[in-house]
Amino acid sequence: MKGITRMSRPPARSRPRRAPARTALAAVMALAAGALSACGGAAGADGGGKGSSVTLRVGATGWKKEEALLKFAHLADTPYQVKWNLFQGGDRQLEAVRAGALDVASSSEIPPVFAAADGKPNFKVVAVERGNTLNQEVVAPKGSPVTSMSQLRGKKVGYVKNTTAHYFLYDLLKRAGLGWDDIEAAPLDPDKGIAALNGGSIDAFAGYGNAVITAHQRGARTIGSGKDILSGNFLWTASDDTLGGAAERKALADLLARIDKAYAYVRDGRQKEYAKVMAAATHQPVGQALEEFTAGEAQRRTGIRPVSAGATASEQKVADAFGDLGAVKRKLTVSGFWSDRLTPHLRRELTS
Repeated sequence: MKGITRMSRPPARSRPRRAPARTALAAVMALAAGALSACGGAAGADGGGKGSSVTLRVGATGWKKEEALLKFAHLADTPYQVKWNLFQGGDRQLEAVRAGALDVASSSEIPPVFAAADGKPNFKVVAVERGNTLNQEVVAPKGSPVTSMSQLRGKKVGYVKNTTAHYFLYDLLKRAGLGWDDIEAAPLDPDKGIAALNGGSIDAFAGYGNAVITAHQRGARTIGSGKDILSGNFLWTASDDTLGGAAERKALADLLARIDKAYAYVRDGRQKEYAKVMAAATHQPVGQALEEFTAGEAQRRTGIRPVSAGATASEQKVADAFGDLGAVKRKLTVSGFWSDRLTPHLRRELTS
């Protein structure tokens, strides 16, 4: 792996940032800073970073999968600092990026659409991670008479707003002959959604990842899946300030390439060992974690790639769908917040 040369530019974490364009964004910044503090993002989440002037504050959803993955693959000793910060969804990560409280976000295709909805995005999508679309489901609680999407008419359905769950719930309802107005839609964070499902205050919940795993552990039944609806494109987004620094761009390309190599390391006969890491983080049996990982890699091998016209078009389709739903009020051209500025660095690192 190519090293990162020491630069005199202040680190991404500490250099001055442009003032927010709106007072509302300042409020979001305060909330995001509180979220980072609550997540303990600055504790025990460092790369090696010896002698480096660069610090990247990077978001993670559900659990700090990328941090654990890099440690497992012996690739965490980066020549720059990495602060991993945990959020319940990519939407919260994009809010933090917009507020200047995070440098890099990882999300599905959906959160950047909403983050750019005011027409003033201060971030760019710079890489695409191809990944599986398992554990993206609409579930009904144990003992529920609801067994299909068509039975949700008039029912209260929880969902994680501005995420994949929002998107595939909308699509699944259409396929079942229902519209968004045919349900009582209740936006909920994943943990609150599971609590509401178990407590009987909602009839179904559209969620992903650990939330779906937990729901099934408590007897929930799948009534709809986003597996074949979602593209499998997961986006890496960086703030404009971060992309403005040569050292930061080089560090980010190196970090993404390390994640790509770490997945290859696991696939090279180490799936069982890595399943133990997953199981400990997600509180599930090792065998179940192994099945989840192997099924996911069988569906779509995880790997990071530079941005492309095809990936941009895929997110445009998502933006258009949310426009049709009325969730996004202005017509968005997503290419305006995609950039190939990281591509030369990333291509070199991926092949090194």
